[in-house]
Amino acid sequence: MHTEMSQKEIKSIIVSELPGIIKEDPKIRRYVLDITKRRYADKDKTEDRIEMILDEMKRDREENARKWEENQKVIKGMLASIEALSKKHDSSIGALGARWGLRFEGAFRNGLRGILEDSFGVKVERYQDFDTEGRVFGRPDQVEMDVIIHNGTLILCEMKSSISWEEMYVFWRKKEFYEDRHGRKADRVMVISPMVDERAKKVAQGLGIEVFGYAEDVDLSVAGS
Repeated sequence: MHTEMSQKEIKSIIVSELPGIIKEDPKIRRYVLDITKRRYADKDKTEDRIEMILDEMKRDREENARKWEENQKVIKGMLASIEALSKKHDSSIGALGARWGLRFEGAFRNGLRGILEDSFGVKVERYQDFDTEGRVFGRPDQVEMDVIIHNGTLILCEMKSSISWEEMYVFWRKKEFYEDRHGRKADRVMVISPMVDERAKKVAQGLGIEVFGYAEDVDLSVAGS
């Protein structure tokens, strides 16, 4: 009696017998390998694919590095241009500040002179002379300072918005220049400035220069030292 095999039974037989058949029959083995190759890559192809991916990654890194280097060059160029522009700007501002500073010093001095004249009824004269020997500045140059004569007392005065210790020594040389040029000793020597650094104060104290922060602080009744 012929019995028809079910699909399940056929599959069971194949699963059971196929490993042995593949092992013993080269044709069957090649046939199975050809079929499975279409679905799964072999070892060589897998390795080739990995190498391809690594090469692509390497090229990407090199390209990114090249782009970054080019970008860095652009940034450095921009920074250099900004720095050059900044230096030019600073130079312009510095020159403007110097011109403005000179005008400010003149206005500041005129203001102090006005306070002294209004408060004490004195006349503040601007002394100007030329030092041909360069005693004051180390080279021939104009010498300027303020002179006050109060009740027969000769007062030599420097009025500045700020004064350093070097400028204090310069003022003292101006005082000596005036005394030698006119053959008369100053009764008092004073600096009027709201900004006098500590070293300048020590220099003034050592030289006997009176220091006042504001014109209103000046006491003209004090006898000359």
